[in-house]
Amino acid sequence: MKLRLSAAVLGLAATFGLPSAYAQESVTGDDKVLRVCADPNNLPLSNEKGEGYENKIAELLAKDLGYKLEYAFFPHRMGFVRMTLKAKHPEIPGKFRCDLIVGVPVGFDLGATIKPYYRSTYAMVFRQGRGFDSVKTPDDLLKLPPEKLSKVRFGVFQQTPPVDWLLRNKLFDQAISYQRQSGDPGAYPGEIVEKDLVSDKLDIAMAWGPIAGYFSKNSGAKDLVTVAFPPENDIKFDYAITMAVRFGEKDWKNKIEETVQRNLPAIQGILKSYGVPLVDESQASHTAADR
Repeated sequence: MKLRLSAAVLGLAATFGLPSAYAQESVTGDDKVLRVCADPNNLPLSNEKGEGYENKIAELLAKDLGYKLEYAFFPHRMGFVRMTLKAKHPEIPGKFRCDLIVGVPVGFDLGATIKPYYRSTYAMVFRQGRGFDSVKTPDDLLKLPPEKLSKVRFGVFQQTPPVDWLLRNKLFDQAISYQRQSGDPGAYPGEIVEKDLVSDKLDIAMAWGPIAGYFSKNSGAKDLVTVAFPPENDIKFDYAITMAVRFGEKDWKNKIEETVQRNLPAIQGILKSYGVPLVDESQASHTAADR
């Protein structure tokens, strides 16, 4: 089965455009400012209010470095890197608008990446008391009575691993398909849980684990359950996440990597507090997508 890394993480890598090298005009970080590229409306990852886990991780890194934290905001869609990591700073000669993307999938080849700092997986979310209380794993769904299973309405993002799972189990005809990227700047992936699942437009929402976990905890509904897809090799659900800097900035890359490694326990604590389903590397799937 063909693996689609960029699609699997909601098209992150597919939206970034970055040249292979830069004429470096000054040393990144020499002014003690950590400039981070981020989406202004993409909880639980980031928003312009600083409420996402990538915001909190950026704050942690800036504090450790003794740097001031600044953001260059642009939606995670076409043109993101061109408008952030690649864009010259409008006011400071020799600088770029930002110097670090806090979350990209391993295999991202449009920037220089550090060692991955967490691995997560896709998940499903449903409401208690709706006939799914026996579901502890995704495959438990297949054990439901056929008359119940045939009526389940699934919400799923286009070209993501849960689509392959639905196809494999002949359930895709019951799916409501969502675009991975929207032209609406006010739209965000968490709406699949926070709005459509909560309003009963869907019976089961399938999304990238950090989105599923966060919105099942913070939608306001008290009866939501999150069930993660376990790693497997036929369909890749789990992905390692890393950070990216510009090509050619080896010293800056090393500094970020060392800072992240120093703070891994605190970073893991932040991720867990946001409901991110974490996958231990010893349990990870083994495919070319992580190489």
